[in-house]
Amino acid sequence: MKPLEGHTAGIRSVAYSPNGQRITSGSDDRTIRIWDAESGTAIGKPLMGHTANVLSIAYSPNGRRIISGSDDDTVRIWDAETGAPIAHSLIGHAAAVWSVHYSPDGQHIISGSSDRTIRIWNAETGAGVGKTLEGHTDIIKSVVYSPNGQHIISASCDRTIRIWDSKTGAAIGKPLMAHTDDVMSIACSPDGQHIVSGSWDTTIHVWDPFPRRLTQSPSPYNQTHADFFTRPDANGWVRDSKDGLLYWVPPDCCAGLDSPALLTIPPMSHTRFVALDFEDFVFGSSWTQIFNSAYP
Repeated sequence: MKPLEGHTAGIRSVAYSPNGQRITSGSDDRTIRIWDAESGTAIGKPLMGHTANVLSIAYSPNGRRIISGSDDDTVRIWDAETGAPIAHSLIGHAAAVWSVHYSPDGQHIISGSSDRTIRIWNAETGAGVGKTLEGHTDIIKSVVYSPNGQHIISASCDRTIRIWDSKTGAAIGKPLMAHTDDVMSIACSPDGQHIVSGSWDTTIHVWDPFPRRLTQSPSPYNQTHADFFTRPDANGWVRDSKDGLLYWVPPDCCAGLDSPALLTIPPMSHTRFVALDFEDFVFGSSWTQIFNSAYP
């Protein structure tokens, strides 16, 4: 296919429609254009309304809407078929909107801005929903929903990634820190268990920050439910979903434990549950005896 030509300035963002039949682009010429993905021909007239660079675009899950974020500090919603604007501009940010994303159920929109905040909007009415998410100390470059819609994930020029509860807006855990420069882009794996981030530090990091819920089949053993983080932290501790200490792994053993889990059961395995034998488990403060023995 030949290049799609029509914009008169740099193109900041592109997106495929969910059915793969159309391509949409946002540009510094302040317009959005829609293209036939098969032929490359332009569909309809450019979508005009933003008064500054169009920095981000995204489709709704059902493909009926397009949303855009702009250097004019606003978010706009468009009819993907006719190109007509839906409702009024979403106004609330105090600076450029670098990233927009739909919730998986299509009911909400999130936007990340140079004003260091994330806002949640009602996708039908354009009204703000809940509180503004605050915590980043620099420009927010990328925001996404997790596939199950329970989390909002954001990346910032403050070199961190943050995770938020999508219903309450509360920050979950501590910021993810490893990049040494601006974090420009993030994405969530289809199973929702991993985050990938790209940075100006020339590296890509893959994270597994979400707890894994273990489901157990009936067994003769006493059973309990727990959420586990699947990797020891820097000090060797494996923690539950509330950051509680579960057990400790000697530092010289940690290097041999690979992500994403300490124990992997292949899908075709006949094993249906795992039982932990705590008969010789060291409880209370006695764990310090084991810890100290690793550092003679």
